[in-house]
Amino acid sequence: MLQNSRVLRYFPQPFNHPTRTSAPSLSPFQLIPTSPSFPTVKHECRLSRRELSNSCLLLLLGAQAVDRSKARAEENVANTSDNDQPEENLIATPSCTERKPTKQVFLDISIDGEPVGRITIGLFGDDVPAGVDRFDKIVSGAAGISYRRKEFVKIMPNYVQHGGLRSYGVDAEIANRTGNSLEADSLVREWESTYERCPGTKNVAGSVGIIVRDPSKPPPKLKLIAKQGKLEIDQEEVGTDPNGTEFVIAIKDSPELDASSLVIGRVVGGMEVVQRIGQVKTVQENTGSPYFRVAKLIGDKRAVVAERGFNRPYSKVIVTNCGVME
Repeated sequence: MLQNSRVLRYFPQPFNHPTRTSAPSLSPFQLIPTSPSFPTVKHECRLSRRELSNSCLLLLLGAQAVDRSKARAEENVANTSDNDQPEENLIATPSCTERKPTKQVFLDISIDGEPVGRITIGLFGDDVPAGVDRFDKIVSGAAGISYRRKEFVKIMPNYVQHGGLRSYGVDAEIANRTGNSLEADSLVREWESTYERCPGTKNVAGSVGIIVRDPSKPPPKLKLIAKQGKLEIDQEEVGTDPNGTEFVIAIKDSPELDASSLVIGRVVGGMEVVQRIGQVKTVQENTGSPYFRVAKLIGDKRAVVAERGFNRPYSKVIVTNCGVME
């Protein structure tokens, strides 16, 4: 056994033979090396299962508390960095919120033949020159065509919409004869630049905009045609694009118009006339009917025609006169 083991030790004494001595009795713990990397174990730790589980639970709860504190600290740092951002990134640019009208035009309105007043509109010629030029030429009659005797075709809770001019018939012939195209390509490009430059709602209460695109228009249909003895795939347009002559006047903030309307001005006088138009009774919308939804789904043209009549005023709301104010 370890207690009875003998260790020989040699003592360098002259002329004496080495003697055999017995080593002191050592405990097992004293035989363990006592280097810094191997500390001496002096006490034996004994924990019950309950104490061990409680200790683990406390460690787990402490770790979760540390994680929550760290998450709160990171969130506070993120909020602080967001608050430190320059204000120009959080608000609209001055060119969008502080537009100044360069000229004024007027629209005289009648409902069922009864004059109700004049709407005066200030146009933003410096910000949207293409849209203002189109609207100004039609209002003044310089394009050979005008909004005179043309009707408002839709009355919604937030805005009223004028039907504009037709892309066919007499209006289109006169416009082509005078060199004024009724295409809206340049207006769409101007709408795109304005949409990217100006954040937030563009069609705020009192704003006037031209309808330049139809976001609900479906994509072109692909069809197979025979051309010069060969089969080719062609695209068929579904519906027609706006011609850039219809306009809307917002009674309230109308973000639903931002995807289709190019804002060209604002009402500077006669807002009560616009509100009077908004009070005219209209054809009830029936898009929630299951019969209408099925007809629209299968492409029934009667559903398309019926949809055009929704929100149409029962009374005739007409522009009796229009022009540029001196």
